[in-house]
Amino acid sequence: MSHRILIAEDEPSLQMVLSDRLRSEGYEVIIAQDGAEAERIALEGNIDLLVLDVAMPKKNGFDVCRDLRAAGESLPIFMLTAKSQTFDKVLGLKIGADDYLTKPFDMEEVCARIEALLRRSAGPTRASDRPGPERYGDLEIDRLGAELTKNGKHVDLSALEFKLLEHLVDRKGAVQSREQLLDQVWGYEADVFTRTVDVHVASLRQKLEDNPKRPRYIVTVHGRGYKFVAS
Repeated sequence: MSHRILIAEDEPSLQMVLSDRLRSEGYEVIIAQDGAEAERIALEGNIDLLVLDVAMPKKNGFDVCRDLRAAGESLPIFMLTAKSQTFDKVLGLKIGADDYLTKPFDMEEVCARIEALLRRSAGPTRASDRPGPERYGDLEIDRLGAELTKNGKHVDLSALEFKLLEHLVDRKGAVQSREQLLDQVWGYEADVFTRTVDVHVASLRQKLEDNPKRPRYIVTVHGRGYKFVAS
């Protein structure tokens, strides 16, 4: 059975480019003309992934993403937008987007990212192997429930942010290069490298760290990558 992808994009030319290519890849494609329609279709269920533009009529993509997550909807959300500032990317990831790509984009990269998101959302977890929560300083990681708490308070993480955190924790103390993270967390080839890793790490730090500019847990090793430091 093919995956069902909802494209929320109001520009006809982009609708055609995206839908034609994704259908040629074997996906079933549904089009939403505005943000309100996209949210309604997503909440009705039976959608495997949402490709979401930010600048949408009736309801912008940031609000759609935020409201879907608030409603408990966990489907992968892949944002496509003309906005390229790091602030906009971090905002999208903080409110629950799983990935982010700015226009103009290459369809090969779009397809690679969609495949990786679908593979992660359907893939097996190791939760059953780790029944108890893990504690690091003021953080508590519950892999079985895919939840993070800080000082006893729930921290909202997207599925991708939680996977990135798990990966770094599993290799605590060991430096992970951006290429390694792209390959093992995102499932991308190294030649698809963008600032994706840095943006996600910045978003994760905003949620984990008391002072994101002086991180305690996710530390930058200049010229090499990132590592998780257990407190």
